[in-house]
Amino acid sequence: MTAQPPADLLDPEAIRRLRELDPSGGNKLLERVVAAFGSSLERLLPDLARAREGDTLDLVAIRHVSHTLKSSSASLGAMALSARCADIETLAREGRSEGMQEQLDAMLQDIQRVRAALAALL
Repeated sequence: MTAQPPADLLDPEAIRRLRELDPSGGNKLLERVVAAFGSSLERLLPDLARAREGDTLDLVAIRHVSHTLKSSSASLGAMALSARCADIETLAREGRSEGMQEQLDAMLQDIQRVRAALAALL
């Protein structure tokens, strides 16, 4: 899969809906939602790193992280990241660890691209 340019990582409709909730921008809603997403990442990524340590994956922790990121990334219009998180959540719920490391690596790359797209948006 080729890397998408940052502008294509975020669904314009989702961003438009967020902006409609704060038309003047006075409440800085978009900035606050982006900041909350960043805070969530700062809390969840160490949990994910711990879940990947050692020989056995902690599928319960991976499921929790992917479930949480699935929702928060969708709210910002990062639909590809949300879909990948949903796939990872399903694998973890089913207890399937084959290919999980590669999926998690791809999710981390997606997160970095989404962070860049959000920074460019603001």
